[in-house]
Amino acid sequence: MFVISTRNFPPDVGGIQNLMEGLAKALTNHGPVKIFADNFNDCEKYDDRSGLSIQRVSGFKLFRKYRKANLVNSFVKDNNIRAIFFDHWKSLENINRDCLKNIPSFCLIHSKEINHNIGTSLNNRMIKSLSKAKHIIANSNFTKKLAVECGISDRNITVIHPGCNYPIKIQEEYKIRAKEIFKDSFPKIITIARLDKRKSHQNILMSIKNLKSKFPKIKYVSIGDGEERKNLERLKDELDLGDEALLINQTNEQLKVALLNLSDLFLMPSISYKKSVEGFGISYIEAASYGKASIGGNEGGANDAIQDGITGYICDGNDLNSIYETIIKFFEDNRYKSLGSKAQEFSKEFKWNKIIKEYLKLI
Repeated sequence: MFVISTRNFPPDVGGIQNLMEGLAKALTNHGPVKIFADNFNDCEKYDDRSGLSIQRVSGFKLFRKYRKANLVNSFVKDNNIRAIFFDHWKSLENINRDCLKNIPSFCLIHSKEINHNIGTSLNNRMIKSLSKAKHIIANSNFTKKLAVECGISDRNITVIHPGCNYPIKIQEEYKIRAKEIFKDSFPKIITIARLDKRKSHQNILMSIKNLKSKFPKIKYVSIGDGEERKNLERLKDELDLGDEALLINQTNEQLKVALLNLSDLFLMPSISYKKSVEGFGISYIEAASYGKASIGGNEGGANDAIQDGITGYICDGNDLNSIYETIIKFFEDNRYKSLGSKAQEFSKEFKWNKIIKEYLKLI
C-alpha cells in the first residue's frame, strides 16, 4: 500500500493540489493508495466521485497538523506500507522518524516553501524535517539548485518533473462559448494562473497595450483569481484596454481548456517576487498538450518546461521590451505554429504514466 500525506489536495485549487491528485491517481495503477488530506469545503462531493481512499482531517490549522501526523504515524505502524509521500516538508515535520525507518519516503519540494535564509528558524526546521525523507523530489533543476543554496544536501535530491493528465476532451458547448469570447481576434493570448505579483500580469497588460498598434485585433484572456485582482482591473482601465483584455475569475475546467485550445499563445513571463518564484510551471506543459507554445520568464524553473527556441521562448519578465520583442518574434512568419507542434510532442514526456515510473524506480 502507498500512503500520501498532504496539505494540498482537491477540491482546493492550485498547482500542488493538481500534482498530488495526479500522483495519487497514477499510484493507484500500481497498488492501493491511502490519502490523508486537509478538509475543505465541498470535500464530500469530490471524495465521493474521485474513487480515491481519502481521510480528511479538520480543525484549526495548528491542531490539524498534529492530528494528521498522529493518524499517519498510527496507520504506518499498523499496515504494510510500500512507500509514503509528503507534499511539503511541514507535512513530514511531525512524523516519527522511527516510522519511516524501513519505508521508502518521499518529500516533494517546489521552490517557494524552501526558500528561507540559512540559519533562520524556518530554514532549520525545514532541513531537520527533510532529513527524515529518504528521497527529496525537486520539481525542476532550478528547485534542486535552490534547495542546495538553502542548505539541503543534494545527496538525496532527485529531479522528477510534475506529471500532466492533459489534454482532456472538450464538450461542444464550451467550444462554442470559447469562440464567442475570442471571436475573430488575432493573436489570441491566454494566461491561466493565480493573480499574484510573480506571474507578471501587470507587465502582460502593459505589453498588450503596446502590441495593439502591431495587432489591431489582439485579444488577451486571463483566467485566475488572487490578491492582485483589484490592482489589475484598475490597471486595465488606466490602459484603456476594453475588449482587448478580459480578466476571468476561476471558471470550470471545460471552459478553461476550450479557451486554451483556441488560443495562439500561452503567456506567463514569471518573475521572482520577494521569496516567491516559479519552481517549474506545469501550466506550460498543459498548454503544450493542446499544441500551444509558451513564453515564460527567465527567473525560476521555466527552462525545464519550455525548450527555448524549440517549444516556446524564455524572456525577461521584468522587462517590457523583452516581453514585447519576444511576442513579436513568436508570431513572425507563423513561427508559433511550428513551435506549437514541437511543444505538443514535448508534452508527451510529462504524461503521468511515464512520470510515475521515475518514482517507482526509487522504491
